[in-house]
Amino acid sequence: MCVNHAPDGFRLDSARQSHPTDEDHDANEQLLAAAEGCPVEAITLTLAGSGEVVFPPEE
Repeated sequence: MCVNHAPDGFRLDSARQSHPTDEDHDANEQLLAAAEGCPVEAITLTLAGSGEVVFPPEE
């Protein structure tokens, strides 16, 4: 699912598990869509300078 939403942000390994292509990737709409669409909520987006969590939103 991640690779479909953000093909430049994620890659699949031989076990078909998704991994980020770069830990410090610039945020964009594709990465946010991948995070929002992740069926196991395994993607966290943070601001590089402060570490503030952008996604998932605090409940």
